[in-house]
Amino acid sequence: MKDKIIGGNWKLNKTIAETEEFMKEFIPLFKRSSSEYKVVIFPTFTSLQRAVEMSYGTGLLIGAQNLFYEEQGAYTGEVSAAMLKEIGVEFVLVGHSERRHIFGENDEIISRKVRAGLDHGLKTVLCVGEMLSDREQGKAFSVVAKQLETGLSSVNEQELNNMVIAYEPVWAIGTGKTATPQIAEEMHAFIRKTLHQIFGTSDISLIYGGSIKPNNIRELSEQPDIDGGLVGGASLNVESFIKIIENAI
Repeated sequence: MKDKIIGGNWKLNKTIAETEEFMKEFIPLFKRSSSEYKVVIFPTFTSLQRAVEMSYGTGLLIGAQNLFYEEQGAYTGEVSAAMLKEIGVEFVLVGHSERRHIFGENDEIISRKVRAGLDHGLKTVLCVGEMLSDREQGKAFSVVAKQLETGLSSVNEQELNNMVIAYEPVWAIGTGKTATPQIAEEMHAFIRKTLHQIFGTSDISLIYGGSIKPNNIRELSEQPDIDGGLVGGASLNVESFIKIIENAI
Protein backbone atom coordinates (compact mmCIF):
# COMPACT_ATOMS: atom_id res chain seq x y z
CA MET A 1 0.00 0.00 0.00
CA LYS A 2 1.30 3.45 -0.89
CA ASP A 3 1.73 5.90 1.97
CA LYS A 4 0.54 9.48 2.16
CA ILE A 5 3.61 11.55 2.96
CA ILE A 6 4.35 15.16 3.90
CA GLY A 7 8.06 15.99 3.95
CA GLY A 8 9.78 19.13 5.16
CA ASN A 9 13.09 19.83 3.38
CA TRP A 10 14.98 22.36 5.48
CA LYS A 11 17.85 22.69 2.99
CA LEU A 12 20.72 24.83 4.38
CA ASN A 13 18.77 26.14 7.37
CA LYS A 14 18.75 25.67 11.16
CA THR A 15 21.63 25.01 13.53
CA ILE A 16 21.38 22.27 16.15
CA ALA A 17 20.06 24.82 18.66
CA GLU A 18 17.47 26.06 16.17
CA THR A 19 16.47 22.48 15.39
CA GLU A 20 15.94 21.79 19.09
CA GLU A 21 13.81 24.92 19.41
CA PHE A 22 11.68 23.92 16.41
CA MET A 23 11.19 20.34 17.60
CA LYS A 24 10.18 21.37 21.13
CA GLU A 25 7.40 23.50 19.71
CA PHE A 26 6.45 21.26 16.78
CA ILE A 27 6.26 17.78 18.33
CA PRO A 28 3.40 18.44 20.80
CA LEU A 29 1.33 20.01 18.01
CA PHE A 30 2.20 17.18 15.63
CA LYS A 31 1.20 14.52 18.16
CA ARG A 32 -2.20 16.19 18.60
CA SER A 33 -2.87 16.34 14.87
CA SER A 34 -5.15 13.69 13.39
CA SER A 35 -3.45 13.56 10.01
CA GLU A 36 -3.23 10.26 8.15
CA TYR A 37 0.03 11.39 6.56
CA LYS A 38 3.47 10.16 7.44
CA VAL A 39 5.49 13.27 8.28
CA VAL A 40 9.22 13.41 7.57
CA ILE A 41 11.62 16.26 8.37
CA PHE A 42 14.88 16.54 6.43
CA PRO A 43 17.30 18.66 8.54
CA THR A 44 20.91 19.54 7.81
CA PHE A 45 23.53 16.85 8.39
CA THR A 46 24.73 18.45 11.64
CA SER A 47 21.21 18.40 13.10
CA LEU A 48 20.25 14.88 12.03
CA GLN A 49 21.24 12.97 15.14
CA ARG A 50 19.61 15.47 17.50
CA ALA A 51 16.44 15.44 15.42
CA VAL A 52 16.36 11.62 15.54
CA GLU A 53 16.81 11.68 19.33
CA MET A 54 14.05 14.24 19.86
CA SER A 55 11.58 12.50 17.54
CA TYR A 56 12.00 9.03 19.06
CA GLY A 57 8.63 7.53 19.95
CA THR A 58 6.61 10.42 18.54
CA GLY A 59 5.79 9.05 15.09
CA LEU A 60 7.72 11.87 13.43
CA LEU A 61 10.25 10.52 10.92
CA ILE A 62 13.66 11.96 10.06
CA GLY A 63 15.40 11.92 6.69
CA ALA A 64 18.67 13.13 5.21
CA GLN A 65 18.84 15.58 2.31
CA ASN A 66 21.52 13.66 0.43
CA LEU A 67 24.03 10.81 0.57
CA PHE A 68 27.05 9.51 -1.35
CA TYR A 69 27.00 6.24 -3.26
CA GLU A 70 30.28 4.78 -1.94
CA GLU A 71 30.61 3.05 1.42
CA GLN A 72 33.91 4.65 2.40
CA GLY A 73 37.12 6.02 0.94
CA ALA A 74 38.84 9.23 -0.14
CA TYR A 75 35.68 11.28 -0.69
CA THR A 76 36.19 14.44 1.31
CA GLY A 77 32.99 15.96 2.65
CA GLU A 78 30.69 13.06 1.76
CA VAL A 79 28.33 11.00 3.96
CA SER A 80 27.44 7.36 3.30
CA ALA A 81 24.13 5.54 3.62
CA ALA A 82 25.57 3.38 6.41
CA MET A 83 26.48 6.49 8.42
CA LEU A 84 22.92 7.78 8.06
CA LYS A 85 21.43 4.45 8.99
CA GLU A 86 23.62 4.23 12.09
CA ILE A 87 22.14 7.38 13.62
CA GLY A 88 18.56 6.31 12.97
CA VAL A 89 17.70 8.15 9.76
CA GLU A 90 14.82 6.44 7.90
CA PHE A 91 14.45 8.48 4.69
CA VAL A 92 16.84 10.10 2.23
CA LEU A 93 16.35 12.56 -0.63
CA VAL A 94 18.13 11.76 -3.88
CA GLY A 95 18.35 13.91 -7.00
CA HIS A 96 16.81 17.11 -5.64
CA SER A 97 16.86 19.77 -8.36
CA GLU A 98 19.42 21.79 -6.40
CA ARG A 99 21.74 18.77 -6.38
CA ARG A 100 21.24 18.42 -10.13
CA HIS A 101 21.53 22.04 -11.19
CA ILE A 102 23.86 23.59 -8.58
CA PHE A 103 26.12 20.62 -7.87
CA GLY A 104 26.03 19.02 -11.31
CA GLU A 105 24.66 15.59 -10.39
CA ASN A 106 23.52 13.71 -13.50
CA ASP A 107 21.06 10.85 -13.81
CA GLU A 108 23.81 8.21 -13.58
CA ILE A 109 25.15 9.61 -10.29
CA ILE A 110 21.62 9.83 -8.94
CA SER A 111 20.97 6.21 -9.94
CA ARG A 112 23.98 5.10 -7.90
CA LYS A 113 22.71 7.09 -4.92
CA VAL A 114 19.30 5.43 -5.22
CA ARG A 115 21.03 2.06 -5.14
CA ALA A 116 23.04 3.01 -2.04
CA GLY A 117 19.95 4.17 -0.18
CA LEU A 118 18.00 1.02 -0.96
CA ASP A 119 20.93 -1.25 -0.11
CA HIS A 120 20.90 0.15 3.41
CA GLY A 121 17.15 0.01 3.93
CA LEU A 122 16.53 3.74 3.65
CA LYS A 123 13.20 4.90 2.24
CA THR A 124 14.60 6.62 -0.84
CA VAL A 125 12.87 9.66 -2.30
CA LEU A 126 13.85 10.18 -5.95
CA CYS A 127 13.23 13.78 -7.03
CA VAL A 128 12.42 14.46 -10.69
CA GLY A 129 11.27 17.53 -12.57
CA GLU A 130 11.74 19.77 -15.56
CA MET A 131 13.13 23.28 -15.93
CA LEU A 132 10.99 26.10 -17.30
CA SER A 133 12.80 25.94 -20.65
CA ASP A 134 11.97 22.22 -20.90
CA ARG A 135 8.29 22.91 -20.37
CA GLU A 136 8.23 25.82 -22.81
CA GLN A 137 9.87 23.62 -25.46
CA GLY A 138 7.41 20.78 -24.91
CA LYS A 139 10.05 18.53 -23.35
CA ALA A 140 8.68 18.25 -19.80
CA PHE A 141 7.45 14.66 -20.13
CA SER A 142 10.52 13.36 -21.96
CA VAL A 143 12.85 14.96 -19.40
CA VAL A 144 10.98 13.41 -16.48
CA ALA A 145 10.75 10.03 -18.25
CA LYS A 146 14.55 9.93 -18.68
CA GLN A 147 15.12 10.91 -15.05
CA LEU A 148 12.84 8.06 -13.97
CA GLU A 149 14.26 5.45 -16.34
CA THR A 150 17.89 6.17 -15.46
CA GLY A 151 17.36 6.94 -11.80
CA LEU A 152 15.50 3.66 -11.28
CA SER A 153 17.62 1.56 -13.64
CA SER A 154 18.98 -0.65 -10.83
CA VAL A 155 15.68 -0.98 -8.97
CA ASN A 156 13.41 -4.04 -9.17
CA GLU A 157 9.66 -4.24 -8.65
CA GLN A 158 9.92 -5.40 -5.04
CA GLU A 159 12.23 -2.53 -4.15
CA LEU A 160 9.65 0.00 -5.31
CA ASN A 161 8.04 -0.57 -1.91
CA ASN A 162 10.94 1.36 -0.41
CA MET A 163 10.81 4.20 -2.95
CA VAL A 164 8.97 7.51 -3.18
CA ILE A 165 8.93 9.74 -6.25
CA ALA A 166 8.82 13.51 -5.70
CA TYR A 167 7.82 15.60 -8.72
CA GLU A 168 9.35 19.06 -8.44
CA PRO A 169 8.96 21.38 -11.42
CA VAL A 170 12.20 23.37 -11.10
CA TRP A 171 10.42 26.56 -12.10
CA ALA A 172 8.19 26.29 -9.02
CA ILE A 173 10.84 25.68 -6.34
CA GLY A 174 11.44 28.69 -4.12
CA THR A 175 9.89 31.01 -6.69
CA GLY A 176 6.45 31.39 -5.15
CA LYS A 177 5.02 29.84 -8.31
CA THR A 178 3.13 26.62 -7.86
CA ALA A 179 2.12 24.31 -10.64
CA THR A 180 -1.66 24.36 -10.85
CA PRO A 181 -3.28 21.23 -9.41
CA GLN A 182 -4.13 20.27 -12.99
CA ILE A 183 -0.52 20.63 -14.21
CA ALA A 184 0.78 18.73 -11.17
CA GLU A 185 -1.80 15.96 -11.57
CA GLU A 186 -1.06 15.63 -15.28
CA MET A 187 2.62 14.97 -14.55
CA HIS A 188 1.89 12.68 -11.61
CA ALA A 189 -0.43 10.61 -13.81
CA PHE A 190 2.31 10.46 -16.45
CA ILE A 191 4.84 9.32 -13.83
CA ARG A 192 2.48 6.62 -12.62
CA LYS A 193 1.92 5.45 -16.21
CA THR A 194 5.68 5.42 -16.86
CA LEU A 195 6.34 3.39 -13.71
CA HIS A 196 3.70 0.89 -14.77
CA GLN A 197 5.37 0.55 -18.17
CA ILE A 198 8.77 -0.07 -16.55
CA PHE A 199 7.79 -2.28 -13.62
CA GLY A 200 4.29 -3.53 -14.34
CA THR A 201 3.06 -1.72 -11.23
CA SER A 202 2.66 1.86 -10.10
CA ASP A 203 1.63 1.33 -6.49
CA ILE A 204 4.15 3.83 -5.14
CA SER A 205 3.82 7.13 -3.31
CA LEU A 206 4.06 10.15 -5.62
CA ILE A 207 4.42 13.52 -3.90
CA TYR A 208 4.54 17.07 -5.24
CA GLY A 209 7.18 19.65 -4.37
CA GLY A 210 7.20 23.30 -5.39
CA SER A 211 6.19 26.30 -3.24
CA ILE A 212 3.65 24.37 -1.16
CA LYS A 213 1.78 26.56 1.34
CA PRO A 214 -1.08 26.02 3.81
CA ASN A 215 -3.50 27.57 1.32
CA ASN A 216 -2.67 25.31 -1.66
CA ILE A 217 -1.94 21.88 -0.15
CA ARG A 218 -5.61 20.88 0.04
CA GLU A 219 -6.31 21.40 -3.66
CA LEU A 220 -3.09 19.58 -4.57
CA SER A 221 -3.77 16.66 -2.23
CA GLU A 222 -7.28 16.24 -3.67
CA GLN A 223 -5.78 15.12 -6.98
CA PRO A 224 -6.03 11.35 -7.53
CA ASP A 225 -2.33 10.74 -8.26
CA ILE A 226 -0.81 13.09 -5.67
CA ASP A 227 -0.05 11.33 -2.39
CA GLY A 228 1.43 14.25 -0.47
CA GLY A 229 4.01 16.97 -0.69
CA LEU A 230 7.67 17.87 -0.25
CA VAL A 231 7.62 21.26 1.45
CA GLY A 232 10.52 23.72 1.36
CA GLY A 233 10.45 27.13 3.02
CA ALA A 234 7.05 26.67 4.65
CA SER A 235 8.40 23.72 6.65
CA LEU A 236 10.84 25.97 8.51
CA ASN A 237 8.02 27.61 10.47
CA VAL A 238 6.13 25.50 13.00
CA GLU A 239 2.76 27.16 12.45
CA SER A 240 2.81 26.97 8.65
CA PHE A 241 4.09 23.38 8.58
CA ILE A 242 1.42 22.21 11.04
CA LYS A 243 -1.25 23.92 8.95
CA ILE A 244 0.02 22.16 5.81
CA ILE A 245 -0.17 18.81 7.59
CA GLU A 246 -3.66 19.53 8.89
CA ASN A 247 -4.95 20.90 5.56
CA ALA A 248 -3.78 17.95 3.48
CA ILE A 249 -6.56 15.45 2.83
